[in-house]
Amino acid sequence: MKVKLPVRMIVTDLDGTLLRTDKTISEHTMAVLNQCRSAGIKVVYATGRGASADKVAPSDLFDARITQNGGLIVMRDQVVWSSLINHKTARPFLVACDKKMLKTVSETGGIHYTNFDCDAEWPGSGIKFKIVDFSQHDMDAEKLCVLINNPEDALFVESHLPEELYLSLARDGLGMIMNRDVTKAKALVRLSRMWNIEPDEIAAFGDDQNDIDMLQYAGIGVAMGNALDEVKAAAGFICRSNDEDGLAEWIANTLL
Repeated sequence: MKVKLPVRMIVTDLDGTLLRTDKTISEHTMAVLNQCRSAGIKVVYATGRGASADKVAPSDLFDARITQNGGLIVMRDQVVWSSLINHKTARPFLVACDKKMLKTVSETGGIHYTNFDCDAEWPGSGIKFKIVDFSQHDMDAEKLCVLINNPEDALFVESHLPEELYLSLARDGLGMIMNRDVTKAKALVRLSRMWNIEPDEIAAFGDDQNDIDMLQYAGIGVAMGNALDEVKAAAGFICRSNDEDGLAEWIANTLL
């Protein structure tokens, strides 16, 4: 497939894509992204992460950030679009998961409201969390999460989801739950319209299930060498892995 130029926006997933396995961004990759911005190309990340994204990806490297799997769009630390899950909608689901003894999160404002110890589950993550009684929880959520260990857990979650919510399961077993108007691609549509950028002028990079619609929306969809097979099948191009600076090498050799 031929690359269509010019590219005016680059959007990248974080974990497994921009970030190496050790959750760092290489100096080479940062230099390439800065070259893109100097050339007038917008650089954006789109991640399932919430507030923890700022700890692994410096915000000043990006023109905008899409977090919560598309639930928030942030520019210069200002939220320009968001979609919250009403706590009255979420509460019966959260209570059901708690009774099933599934580790469950309602995330908003940089805090994980949970039924488990996040420090024990994710050592060193530095996540801010508060253990709560979900039957009394009254805060709207940017995203819900359930740790899914087997197909039975996934079936339980699906069967108890309110109609207005959906489940996106990551390769590490993290079940992310959002409003149905929330995906990375839909956030990318909203952001690109703010900047008057057409889909053919976007290059997107990803590795996991929740990246597929974003890769298909962009004029150039690039799967990482370490991506799931179904992600590679949905992409127009495949680059080297995240631990081999695949994104930076592809951009340097193809766009710059």
